[in-house]
Amino acid sequence: MANPNIVNVTTILGKVAGAAVTTSAAALVTNAASSGKILKINSLSIANIGAAAATITVDVYKNQTTAFRLAFTITVPVAATLVVISKDTSIYLEENDSLRVTASANTSLEAVCSYEEIS
Repeated sequence: MANPNIVNVTTILGKVAGAAVTTSAAALVTNAASSGKILKINSLSIANIGAAAATITVDVYKNQTTAFRLAFTITVPVAATLVVISKDTSIYLEENDSLRVTASANTSLEAVCSYEEIS
């Protein structure tokens, strides 16, 4: 597993991922093992589209074995949006890492993530 040198970048692709968040931890963005890439997460927003408040947990799943939480059971009120990651707090996903989201209710929260695929 390599950690690509981002000084010698040949390609930067802007990408967006979105998903309905469920009560099971699910990868929103994954950097595959041996991808030769690094992913820069620029923003992550969680919107509550449901009829009741719900909580969100966001973690970085390192090497597909250990979860490190960026946000833990934070309440998102009805018709509100929570910004978990912004340009000021961007993070990198190395090879074999994922950004995962988990909700307290299956039909309430949606996640949108903007990121750069760097190789």
